[in-house]
Amino acid sequence: SYPKMKHPTMAFQLFMATSVAAVAAFSPSPTLRQFARRPFGLKQSCVTLNMGNKVGVFFGTSTGATQEVADLISEAFGPEVASEPIEIDSCQGSVASKFAEYDALVVGTPTWNTGADSERSGTGWDEIYYGEMSDLNLNGKKVGVFGLGDSVSYAENYADAAGELHDVFEALGCKMMGHTSVEGYLHEASKSQRGDKFIGLLCDAVNQEELSEERVEKWVAQIISEGILEGGSVGGAVQNPEPVLAEAIDIPSAPAELEENSRLLEESIAAHSANDNEFVPHYNSRSGRTMWTSRDGRSCYYTMDAPKVTMSP
Repeated sequence: SYPKMKHPTMAFQLFMATSVAAVAAFSPSPTLRQFARRPFGLKQSCVTLNMGNKVGVFFGTSTGATQEVADLISEAFGPEVASEPIEIDSCQGSVASKFAEYDALVVGTPTWNTGADSERSGTGWDEIYYGEMSDLNLNGKKVGVFGLGDSVSYAENYADAAGELHDVFEALGCKMMGHTSVEGYLHEASKSQRGDKFIGLLCDAVNQEELSEERVEKWVAQIISEGILEGGSVGGAVQNPEPVLAEAIDIPSAPAELEENSRLLEESIAAHSANDNEFVPHYNSRSGRTMWTSRDGRSCYYTMDAPKVTMSP
């Protein structure tokens, strides 16, 4: 047997040579799946895969509406890229370690304390902004912000709390991403608006609920294009998730057979990257791994070296 990704559309194998050369890659090819299972009668070896998520999705909520948008965001990234949504109330006392588990963060909030100068969310965010979070080392960490509000009933204070959420992370040295146009909204004013842009993704589950899914999909694609998946962890000590040990697989040692299977592997990856759902490499120099993400952000796989396939823009 061989290791499989959790995502149903991405089955692949990892194999490497022990003496002459090292080959590490994942393949959707049936031919190479057969190769990965084929017994060579040689000593078996194991490799360790780190299957940790790259983006942590955190939210505060009072009625559940913000969690629904957080769910859409996690789904848009895909399970191999983003965590399941994490309610910030559950993180009090361990915020530093929770944030350190992810290379980048997507954080969201509703607005309840309308018109307040600070602590405007009415959620667990208000409890940690100027206490536990003030000591965090998040310098350089990539962060995207989303928020919810009622743009008609509270037209002059639409989604104000998202602006405070943005400002707190920005003050900690984070690289803020995902500013969006104010066009198409019904509000008159917002503390989340800077010029003609919002500080992130804003949704109105009361008056424009039918637009939320489309807005999420476009926003996730936007922050991926802005580089939220690129680079490794920064900002404080990084706590790596528990590694998953891949099941032992047979490794060929004959150079001729290894060379032939390496050629088949490269051809398979090249053919895979040429289809409509092509994958883009994001190389992590710290880990030596490359994460290949689909253009729609819904699928990904990893290789254990720098990208060797030239991707079309």
